[in-house]
Amino acid sequence: MHDLIIIGAGPAGITASVYAARKRMNFLVISRDIGGQAAWSGDIENYTGYQFISGPELTAKFEEHMRNYNIALRENEEALEVEKSGREIFVKTDKSAYQARSLIIASGKKSRELGVPGEAEFKNRGLTYCATCDGPLFSGKNVAVIGGGNSALDAALQLIKIAGYVYIINNTGKLEGDAIILQKVQEAKNVRIFNDSRVVSITGDKFVKAIKINHKDKEGSLDVEGVFVEIGLEPNIGFAKDIVKNERGEIKIGARNQTNIPGIFAAGDVTDVPEKQIIIAAGEGSKAALSAFRYLAQNRF
Repeated sequence: MHDLIIIGAGPAGITASVYAARKRMNFLVISRDIGGQAAWSGDIENYTGYQFISGPELTAKFEEHMRNYNIALRENEEALEVEKSGREIFVKTDKSAYQARSLIIASGKKSRELGVPGEAEFKNRGLTYCATCDGPLFSGKNVAVIGGGNSALDAALQLIKIAGYVYIINNTGKLEGDAIILQKVQEAKNVRIFNDSRVVSITGDKFVKAIKINHKDKEGSLDVEGVFVEIGLEPNIGFAKDIVKNERGEIKIGARNQTNIPGIFAAGDVTDVPEKQIIIAAGEGSKAALSAFRYLAQNRF
């Protein structure tokens, strides 16, 4: 029986684990990976203490900080079900089952899929959801970035320096995002932007060879060897069916990160806290850990 289980090891989960360790709680961290979305990010500007740092570098700093406390981590393990019975919380994963007196859900968000023919077939065979992870594999090759927001712009900015040519396929009338990043993308000489466009299908043989698009009601084809899907994120919360969520599927929390179920807290991008930023997720993680500690102190088990 643990005092606390933390699901997720992104900025929120890692920060929660550090605070739980400092409170000398008996706890466990369960996560498919370390870093979450931060590990996928390219350039991160103005995270306090670092005027400029890359996502992988910041993730390494987070992980180093966490491991300094010898935290019990179940990596490459995915939560499948969360249930509270009486005062105990049960967490079932794809590898085991655990019990705790309190829980912090910091599972973040996952990439939204296109849902077009060829997506599943060519996943990891030219189609990817992470430019930071897979961009270097496409050196000198023509690629397509699908999306029109900040995540798409960030991916395009990374690929401009690596790929031969970058096509941006955006289903709205114009790109939206941070002005500085948008300007850099628009000024790049190896970028072509297709607004009012959508992907119809992805084609190839063993690997991606082309995408078919509908551009202003006219269908055409672009020869590409890489497709980077950046059309947004959705909360990674399928395991928590009894927790109240908003219309976007985000967990609704109070000022102390409490959910509708006593003893279960949530932090980071999986929640309805506005402005999804790394620094905000980290702060929310610390609040959630302190709230869990307070909950345990105020209840007898």
